[in-house]
Amino acid sequence: MSALALLTALLIGPLLLGACGSPATDGPPDAPTSAPSSSPPSAAPSSAAPSSAAPSSTAPAPDAEPPVAAGSSADLEVDGRPVELAVPAGYDASDPAPLLVALHGFGDSPAGVDEGLGLRDEAARRGMLYALPEGTPDPAGRLFWDAADACCGFDAEPVDDSGYLAEVIRTIADAYAVDPARVAVVGHSNGGFMAYRMACDHADLVTVAVSLAGAMPADDGACSPSEPVTVVQAHGTADTVIAFDGGGTPGGDYTSAPGSAAAWARLDGCADEPRDAAGALDLDTGLAGAETSVASYAGCAAGARVELWTIDGGSHSPSLGDAFAHGVLDVVADPTAAAASGAGR
Repeated sequence: MSALALLTALLIGPLLLGACGSPATDGPPDAPTSAPSSSPPSAAPSSAAPSSAAPSSTAPAPDAEPPVAAGSSADLEVDGRPVELAVPAGYDASDPAPLLVALHGFGDSPAGVDEGLGLRDEAARRGMLYALPEGTPDPAGRLFWDAADACCGFDAEPVDDSGYLAEVIRTIADAYAVDPARVAVVGHSNGGFMAYRMACDHADLVTVAVSLAGAMPADDGACSPSEPVTVVQAHGTADTVIAFDGGGTPGGDYTSAPGSAAAWARLDGCADEPRDAAGALDLDTGLAGAETSVASYAGCAAGARVELWTIDGGSHSPSLGDAFAHGVLDVVADPTAAAASGAGR
């Protein structure tokens, strides 16, 4: 059997057993045959501070009726697709709120990534708007994001998910007071690939990208953000689906977890080498002790931060506890803070 055929069999096989790429249970994400090209357009990088041109921090008109009331959640429709939006109870249009967008994995769902990442309650407690958009069904009915050649528009028509998710952010910002300095995209697996795609394409909108078990393309030229973006790459060393050390699918290659963080360190103008934070984090409740080490890059442009969270022994879909939500939302709340292992995590 050829190497390509073996890789395809390994990736497709679990799909045929009905697994999905949810963080709650190990499953395939990023599978099979061919993928449409989805390389971001090239743009000159800049070290300027993050732009506030869009979304605007100006509060909506006082007489504007928000589509979802404070303290509740409901579906919006953006370009014909549902987006669940949860508005915190303390939302005040005179006080711009952070926006957190969570992206599911290949074959997963908004409900699946919501449960697996466990961000909802902590986002509400911290007064953050929380959005759960939905990908497009492929011919087999599996939801996907057209994020990169390596993942995951296999056997499907190309979809401008980058443009769509930018419209999701703008739609929410038109109806709510969104803090433009705290707009985060957090994704698992295919959603992690898509979080990176959004940071590459829409650094004027996205200030934080968190990728759990996703990766950057192997091609360094595939990403040219217009300005610095704070990035966290979280990855299990025992991930057998999207390998910690990098690899490929029939659609294309992806880089390693350390390589993904290093790529953003270069894009953000950070120091060449990361430094290890003191102590460790206990992110995966299925593993004993504090299993996650944190390495951070110093000196990034415009105060951005780049961190690698290495989950020693973690699988593709780790069992995430409250510490993961605390750690991610600490970054969203203060994207320019230096890494501080254990602080609020």
